[in-house]
Amino acid sequence: MPVAGTADIELSSLASSTASSISSPIDGLDPVSPVSSAASSVILKRVPASMALPKRPLFLQAVRFVTFVVYFTSAVLSINFTQLLGLPIRLISKDWFHAYVDYTKQSFGLVLATMTQWWSPTPVHVVCDRTVAGLMTSTEDGRLETKFGERIILIANHQIYSDWLYMWWIAYTGQLHGSIYIILKDSLKNLPFVGWGMQYFRFIFMSRKWENDESRLKKALSEINNDSQWPAWLLIFPEGTNFTQNGINNSRKYAQKFNFQEPQHLLLPRARGLYYVLKSFNVPYLYDCTVAYEGVPRGGFGQDYFTLASIYFQGRPPKSVHMHWRRFPRSSIPLEDESEFERWLQKRWMEKDELLEGYYLNGHFDGVESIDTNVRLKTSSEILQVYAVPAAFILCVNVVWKAWKLMSSH
Repeated sequence: MPVAGTADIELSSLASSTASSISSPIDGLDPVSPVSSAASSVILKRVPASMALPKRPLFLQAVRFVTFVVYFTSAVLSINFTQLLGLPIRLISKDWFHAYVDYTKQSFGLVLATMTQWWSPTPVHVVCDRTVAGLMTSTEDGRLETKFGERIILIANHQIYSDWLYMWWIAYTGQLHGSIYIILKDSLKNLPFVGWGMQYFRFIFMSRKWENDESRLKKALSEINNDSQWPAWLLIFPEGTNFTQNGINNSRKYAQKFNFQEPQHLLLPRARGLYYVLKSFNVPYLYDCTVAYEGVPRGGFGQDYFTLASIYFQGRPPKSVHMHWRRFPRSSIPLEDESEFERWLQKRWMEKDELLEGYYLNGHFDGVESIDTNVRLKTSSEILQVYAVPAAFILCVNVVWKAWKLMSSH
């Protein structure tokens, strides 16, 4: 509104330590001992972008580009028009308008899922640890269904720009794709049509300057809390940006300044925004997803291999997307002191680093349950929702126009 073959790996001795060093808190407990430094003690040689996957023939790229642009543009304009038509509802009823906003948000979620299903079909391997066992299931036709609850906070590592598309799809698998709120960087709100639509969705835009962001966040969270009868999934990427060399350089300075251990496959998370969200948004669980993309080698940067253009225009999506899911009870998270919370979050991020190291070693995540699925709609007819309101408006205008002509002719 907008996965990893292993390469040059001879570190099999780390596999057992990876599995044994990760434990998940349940029932309000946090049994984590000092984090193993197996992954972070290995100095990675970063893989250059020249190793990226080959492109499809130019003609096929052109066909994909044209068909994608036609579909995406028509869908976005249809949603924007739907949003415009709904503005008067705000003057009638707050609840009606909230439902209407969620309807338009659902529509965009359907557009994102369809984009991936049609232009970038990709297997998704979902792994659950014991804290989410039974909350993610597979239907008879192979679709993923989730039962995370109606009001949650969701965090994830940030590898490439498509991460949030997959997180929105996760919300769709729980039929809550109209209830998602994403914390985004401020510049995105100025994107033509897409950015305007996301402002309508009440997404939260951050400038990365706390003196500016605190009041924005406070206002947005207050509004979501006041609408407590409505479901709300709040998505935040604590790293603040995707995994790049520049991000590593900034993360290293941050680690040195505060004497934090530095991960190999992630950027260090910034705790303040998430801490404020957890303090202000009272939910029973914090859900955490670790994402990896097949096709990105160990030491590579996802954005060098997969961009939105390569995935949807050039026909070069990841061979598969891998997700590891876990959750933390609110009662297990230290929220009395921000410094203590930051230490807690850094431990969780080092655990994620160990998870990714194990993934690069073995080509998959480990857990108590696993599901093989893909991104797709429950029924193809769902996409008609995107165009339903403009079509109904045009039909009504046509009927009124013909009636007026008929009356004026007599």
